[in-house]
Amino acid sequence: MKSQTSGILFALLAFAVYAGHDTVVKLLGGGYSPFQVVFFTALFSFPLSTLMMMRDPKPGTLKPVHPWWMAVRTVGVVIATATCFYAFSVLPLADTYAILFATPILITLFAIPVLGEKVRLRRGIAIVVGLIGVVIVLQPGNADLTLGHAAALLSSVCAALVATIVRKIGREERSVVMLLYPWIATFTIMGLTLPWSYRPMEGVHLAMNAGLAVLAFAALLMMIEAYKRAEAALVAPMQYSQMIWAIFYGWLLFDELPDLATFLGVGLIIASGVYIVFREARGGASENQPVLRTKTRAGGSGGPRVGTAQRFLRMAR
Repeated sequence: MKSQTSGILFALLAFAVYAGHDTVVKLLGGGYSPFQVVFFTALFSFPLSTLMMMRDPKPGTLKPVHPWWMAVRTVGVVIATATCFYAFSVLPLADTYAILFATPILITLFAIPVLGEKVRLRRGIAIVVGLIGVVIVLQPGNADLTLGHAAALLSSVCAALVATIVRKIGREERSVVMLLYPWIATFTIMGLTLPWSYRPMEGVHLAMNAGLAVLAFAALLMMIEAYKRAEAALVAPMQYSQMIWAIFYGWLLFDELPDLATFLGVGLIIASGVYIVFREARGGASENQPVLRTKTRAGGSGGPRVGTAQRFLRMAR
């Protein structure tokens, strides 16, 4: 029990760091293109990612076993990262998190055609409840839906697709391949946008951009420690603690306060996600456990993912 509690505490700390990371993204997004922010974050992540890749003792080539699935996954990571950064830049933090929290629900849906997962009545009802929560947050017809809302929703969809593909091919692909392709694609594609999006960065802002890579890596290590110490069913729901930080940072730095509809929608989304996680944790309820075994949050910086990093560390022992 003591170990489980420490795992939960590590997860809470990791998601608090992730929330700080996203707040810095929003601060930088007020003056710079999100594509430029992603580019420099990927650039500063390279040394840390390289250290992890150097720990891979498994022989082989960098040619993927499943090239088409890897291509779809790579495109999904690039889109999820860019749209996530854009959404944080232009939307209130709480609104962005509310939409990104739909990712576990979407993973369950994608698992049906990709993994052959069977979704029975109870999980089906949970999916419907979660999607109703998303509709309440978006408030179609009662509020102006912006490009930021579309970006957050697209990020959630792509992140869910990426997570589902990882469940399908992750055991057969080398960890270095899983890490390298999305990172190179993110760095290259964001770099190609710089002629149209680049703006010279002040020293403090460049340091903040470097800090994004450090924060993401620190949170990654904390998440790895959390999953070492506690069951995934206890760690996964801790991601919803980011909403508390979103409300706090939004109020403190951006004069943002969620409205009643956002709170109601978020409540339904969180209830749906938590139910799906605990339902999958029960034996026989899910063959693949696509949500429970997804250890990386939506969006991110295009750097190492929790599951991939765990594989590196296991192989390097």
